[in-house]
This record gives sequence, C-alpha cells and structure tokens, in this order.
Amino acid sequence: MTSLTIDEYVERFEEEPGYLDFARIGPVGRTVQEEIAAQSSLLARARFGSLDGLMDQGERIGSAVAALTGFRLDQIVFQPNTSQGLMHAMFGLTGGVALSAAEFPSLTFAAVRSSQALGVLRPTWLETDHGKITPGNLRDQLDASIVAVAVSLVDFRTGFLVDLDGIRQVIGDRLLIVDATQGFSIVDAPYEVADIVAAGGQKWVRAGWGTGFLALSDRAVEHLTPVWSGFTATDAEGMPLDEVPPPTRGAAAFQVSHPDAVAEARFAAALEEVAAVGVETLNGRIAERVSEIIDIADEYALPVTSPRAESERAGIVVLEPEPGQLTVLAAALHNHGVSATVRGNTVRLSPHATTDEETLAMLRASFLSFSTAAPSSSLV
Repeated sequence: MTSLTIDEYVERFEEEPGYLDFARIGPVGRTVQEEIAAQSSLLARARFGSLDGLMDQGERIGSAVAALTGFRLDQIVFQPNTSQGLMHAMFGLTGGVALSAAEFPSLTFAAVRSSQALGVLRPTWLETDHGKITPGNLRDQLDASIVAVAVSLVDFRTGFLVDLDGIRQVIGDRLLIVDATQGFSIVDAPYEVADIVAAGGQKWVRAGWGTGFLALSDRAVEHLTPVWSGFTATDAEGMPLDEVPPPTRGAAAFQVSHPDAVAEARFAAALEEVAAVGVETLNGRIAERVSEIIDIADEYALPVTSPRAESERAGIVVLEPEPGQLTVLAAALHNHGVSATVRGNTVRLSPHATTDEETLAMLRASFLSFSTAAPSSSLV
C-alpha cells in the first residue's frame, strides 16, 4: 500500500458522530470492508486454485506485524485474540510471574489458569502506584523467584502508558510480557525490549474481532514450552497423519489449528493501512483529540483521573465524577448520543484519529446537560 496522509486515512472511515469508545471496539473502515468482501467472495465461489491463496495469509500477517513491532517474520504467529496469545505464553512458563491483579483479565486469567492446571507457574501480585506499574514501584517487589514480569502497554482502567524501557532496565534478564492491545498501532512503543507481545486487532487497529498476534523473542522461545501446539505447528510435510511429531521451533509452535483466513486478511489489511499513514502520525492526531477532551472536561470541572502528560497517556481519558453523580453523567452522554464505557465509578472516553469536531460538540453538550442536572456539584 502506498503512503497515506492523515486526511486520506480519515476519509476511509465512517463511524457515526459521537463515538468515543475505541478502547472497547474500533469500527472498521472501507479498506477492511473491501478486504472482507474480496476474500469472502473467494470463499463463496471456490474457483479452481483460488482457495490456496486465501488459506496462505500467514506471511502477509507476519510482514504487517513485523513492520509495526520490529520482530522478525519467524517470531510472529497469528492469534484469534489477545487472550489466546497470552494463554499460550503463560501455560508455557515455569517459575514466578509478577503482575498486577488490576490488569485486564486476559493477563490475570492466563496466569491463574496456568498455575491451577500445571502447577509450574506462580503468580506474584504486584502493588501498584494508584493502578500504575512503574520502574520505581516494580524494583523493590522482585526477587530471585521471578522469571517474568507481565504488564499492559496501556492500562485499560487508568489510561496510563507504561515505561517499557524503564521496566526492562529494572527487571534485568527476566522475560518481559506485554499485553499491547490498548496501544498497538497508535503508540510508537519500543517493542524490541519485550520478549512476549500479544495484541488484538479489534480496538485501535480497527480490524474487527477474531484478529491478533503473538510475537516471541528468541529468548522467549528458549524459555517457553508450547503446551497448546496443534497439528499445524510441526515440521511435518503436509498434514501429519498416523503420528504426532514434536512441535516446530519458534513462534509457529504456538498455534492449534488453521486460522480464519478471512480474519487474517482483514487484520493484515488494517495493519498495512496503519503502516501507510504511520503510527507517529496517528498518535499525533489522537494526542490532539485527547487534549481537546481534557480541556472540555476541565471547562465543566469534571475530574480527569487519567494522565495529562502526553508521555504517560495514549488514547484514553478517564473521568471520575463526584459520588452519586455517575448515573447523571452516563445519562447525559447517552441522551446526546455519545458512546463511552461506564465502569465502576468512572467514565472512559477514547477517541481515534477519525474523531471529528461534531463528536466533540456532542460531548460538550452532554457535559452542559450534566452540569445543569447536577446543581449540587461544583460544576460551572
């Protein structure tokens, strides 16, 4: 795909105004829709010789992920979602794994289920700095039994962008596991310092559900046992029949069966589109939108609990209204057609590069309605 300007990229999407929930699901654009149509047509017609090309999307996926992460082609394997990639990693580990209990359940469930099933992985629960994992608070919580540290690139609750370089320096030669879903494709992260990276394409990549990858450093391959390794993950020529050969070496060992070829194709198409416009370009536009949302929240004295500094944030703004006012705020957003995630005592707003002025105007109108309906607050 040739290079794209940010305006050309934006023109390829058509979500309705008011959508501020990309941290939950990213609506797909024209490129992905066209890829689905093209590949589905091949699948429907099954013209002689056409299905081989459809079923052989692995190298395309590897190249697309490699372009955004710096991992080699042989270090990358397609996964249907982040959770399955992290399950592969955690079930393959032996020893202590340090992580926060407040991480997204993809990480915590993988660690606990592995410990329960195999008894060789031991989760060690980290204390956080108000939900943040930093090099400083991590350093004193590590001991000799810890062989790996698992973090999210961007925390789904707080919107905090983790310092991967700083964490690598603190943990030494331990494996660094990263759930990159909440920042992959919009954060220019130093993935090369990580050993295990898993991400899905349904959020910021805008490829839809059923898409993702697992990337493993050479060191990770040496340490991990491919527990879930199916018949597509051997060195046998063709399908292994009447025998069960050992898993292949490398990331390819961490797959169970043939993937959904249409899902692979749309994931690759979305990643190629991201590469064409550039992660830094997307990040810059999203940073502007995040700043505008913070400014609007400040205008109505709504407490912003997510990071304000660009170096500590990605695409998430978290609001925490006064006790008893969450329902009023959620209703105001709903009544003005603003899509957001309401969880616990917070509202999470997450714009993309395609978020327009009409959406921001709808957000401002919802805040105005909230301030009118909540006279007991300190809102203006």
